[in-house]
Amino acid sequence: MIQIDDQDILRLIRKPETKDRGFRILIEQYQRRIYQVIRRMVLIHEDADDLTQNTFIKAYRHLDKFREDSGLYTWIYRIAVNETLSFLEKKKKRFFFSVDDHQEKLESYIDQPGSLDGNEIEKKLAKALLTLPEKQRLVFHLKYQEEMTYEQMSEVTGTSTGALKASYHHAVKKIEEYLKSE
Repeated sequence: MIQIDDQDILRLIRKPETKDRGFRILIEQYQRRIYQVIRRMVLIHEDADDLTQNTFIKAYRHLDKFREDSGLYTWIYRIAVNETLSFLEKKKKRFFFSVDDHQEKLESYIDQPGSLDGNEIEKKLAKALLTLPEKQRLVFHLKYQEEMTYEQMSEVTGTSTGALKASYHHAVKKIEEYLKSE
């Protein structure tokens, strides 16, 4: 697929006669990456699929509020992260999950054949990530898996770089402890 510059996509979206075409291009360009981000947070394909769709619906509805002080992907990424964190919080409250019950349920999902691609090390890392609070899991994902700088992470999360560094440090320590105990 040919990558199209964000400015070209925005030009298409801002013209009434090409708005739908521009938005389709936007989805084609970023949907897969956004889905992967969400999937790492929620693990379950159906939830990730729904959240990805919700993210792009919200982006479509609020495109007029995009100020262009960040990249288009960063803006959509921020929407996806907020949608995902809200979803996880609502899910816990709706089903009255204790943190341990929720973690146990997700761990059993990881152990099901075909739930995640990869080997045993990846499954152990996925289980270790489940021991983290959502914010630390997100920060670890952004830094380790998305390879974002702290400045980029700050832009996405609206959190100071100092707080992000501390969260990442705590996440790494907890993951190391989990892996040592396994």
